[in-house]
Amino acid sequence: MRAYSPIVLSHLQNGATRPRLLFWVIAKNRTTGLAETLGLWNGEDDASFTVDGVTRTYLGAGGLIGIDAITSEMGLQVRMHTVRLSTADMRVINALRGYDARLAPAEIHRVFTDPDSHLPIDLPHRVFRGWVDKVILPRPALGEESPIRVTLASNARSLTKTLSAKYSDEAMKRRSGDRLFRYADISGAVPVYWGEKAQAPK
Repeated sequence: MRAYSPIVLSHLQNGATRPRLLFWVIAKNRTTGLAETLGLWNGEDDASFTVDGVTRTYLGAGGLIGIDAITSEMGLQVRMHTVRLSTADMRVINALRGYDARLAPAEIHRVFTDPDSHLPIDLPHRVFRGWVDKVILPRPALGEESPIRVTLASNARSLTKTLSAKYSDEAMKRRSGDRLFRYADISGAVPVYWGEKAQAPK
């Protein structure tokens, strides 16, 4: 469980705070191939926040509609979460069309703000880190609005990746000419005799 700072605890005890959510993704630009960032939060205006010592700009004014409740626990279970974005915000639409967000790194932070000044009372703290699993852009009927759904997979997903491409014979041969894994695919299937002759089959 996160230990909140004394100033946040004071505001929480007095009920004088408003939590906000910040969504951050690093995706590849389809045109340039370069990694670019997109930040959205459920505040009224665009704002800058310091995260891990770096200033990030988050777009407000309705681009981020909501995020499913974030749940976390010890273990290796891959958790999926859904972020809902507005189709009415052209900045969001243009970004998603211009980015290749598949498997893009994503983070969710929470920041506590003063309900009167709307200013943060402490630095944002991370509540989720993972990857974009898929993006669903709806085609709502005329006059209707259906949110964009971005499904995120938690960091535990990295533990389910196969290492076959990394340690296959072909991969090692291309990398350094190493043929250590030449017979890896038949390992255990071919009998090996050490210091003795193989017996003829009966």
